[in-house]
Amino acid sequence: MNARGALGRYGEDLAVRLLADAGMTVLERNWRCRSGEIDIVARDGDAVVVCEVKTRRAGSFEHPMEAVTRTKADRLRRLAEIWLVGHGGPPPGGVRIDLVGVVLPSRGAPVTEHVRGVA
Repeated sequence: MNARGALGRYGEDLAVRLLADAGMTVLERNWRCRSGEIDIVARDGDAVVVCEVKTRRAGSFEHPMEAVTRTKADRLRRLAEIWLVGHGGPPPGGVRIDLVGVVLPSRGAPVTEHVRGVA
């Protein structure tokens, strides 16, 4: 795994812990199909959550929360639909798309931010 891949994996590990601490159950990580990848699929009560994780080093050009553009949000919605078709359809609580941003400072603990319903 290259440095970028390791950075992303570390951010996803932190995101899984953050979501679990918030009471969510992680169903899948790095789910892939022809159309793309979902970083994390989780259950939050009776809702399914498709979670995009963006990890950046402090001082990088773009804050992680700026990385989900309209195009990316549209792709996440399409991926959520595909995932649901393969997993029994939409749950009673519907589907939500969340974002977890992780910033890794040069010193100190990582900073994580969870935003619900970004798309």
